[in-house]
Amino acid sequence: MDFRVGADQRELAEGIRAMVSGRLPLDKIRASEGEAQAITTDDWGALGETGVFALTLPEPAGTGLGLADAVVVFEELGRALVPGPLVGTFLAASEGLVAGAAEGRAQVGVCADGGPPYLIEHLGSLDALLFLPTGFVPTGFLASDERNGGPSLMMTGDVLDARQLQAPLDPLTPLWRVPTLPAGEPVDDPEGRLFRAGALLTAALQVGHATETLDLAVSYAKRREQFGKPIGTFQAVKHMCADMLVRAEVARTAVQAAACLSDDPSVVSAESDATGSPARGVIERAVRGAKLLADEAALANARTSIQVHGGMGYTWEVPLHLHLKRSRVLATTFGTPAHSAGDLAGYL
Repeated sequence: MDFRVGADQRELAEGIRAMVSGRLPLDKIRASEGEAQAITTDDWGALGETGVFALTLPEPAGTGLGLADAVVVFEELGRALVPGPLVGTFLAASEGLVAGAAEGRAQVGVCADGGPPYLIEHLGSLDALLFLPTGFVPTGFLASDERNGGPSLMMTGDVLDARQLQAPLDPLTPLWRVPTLPAGEPVDDPEGRLFRAGALLTAALQVGHATETLDLAVSYAKRREQFGKPIGTFQAVKHMCADMLVRAEVARTAVQAAACLSDDPSVVSAESDATGSPARGVIERAVRGAKLLADEAALANARTSIQVHGGMGYTWEVPLHLHLKRSRVLATTFGTPAHSAGDLAGYL
């Protein structure tokens, strides 16, 4: 199996980057800071028309690609700070759970346990909500459906007593506090595939944040001068940027490798036979490790980039705080770094 990003995937990434920069430039995205609706219906529809949510659907409904291609696309969405329920809508579209999700005519949120009470992102824009109880279960632990009940899908009109938080951490991720969630319609997913895919796509978004904050730091270090020289020539700054590069590349490699494994069950079976580990444990270990590395890379790179920028890094105008805040939000979904590390230990 070739884990490298190929020419077709690079072209796919360039196409998504061009579409996002033209349709959703940063200035336009930031105009919605603090609003209940972080992205307009038209712009969400543009993402659907581009095929963002239908990547893994077979033709002609989708493009027939795999998760290895989807994580490339989601990395670009993370780089550009594209808001909205990206992961939930993708999952709903991939399983045909909500009509119009694949085309961008519906928005679907995701709640991966963590309550009650529950914090629901983008509730004011959602047509449906996908509830996914914790899906990573190391060998010897209780199955997820024995612990929290199985996945379910509910219409947002059935969600009662929701209260919007006035000062969410990320101004582009509006939050609602919900005391209880309705039962919803059960979703058939006994192997936890949806949870794993959601964690992997979230990790890809984190890689995008880690890469973008690295690029911003390097660009600033090249043009900012002190003592008559660009600060990028100073050894301390070089080391900081080098560490950022290593974190981003290691995380990207882990995410891509886990996506390739998800696309090819035969490789998972071969590794399972070679190691004596259950096949489900092999793929869950890969995805959980990728999520942990991506969370750590996104958070550490955002902090380091702010430090490289000096006093400018702390200003509202420089978008680094948005990357840091979004990374913190994403690090709480589909398992925090602490939970990921603990669960990984359970696979040993």
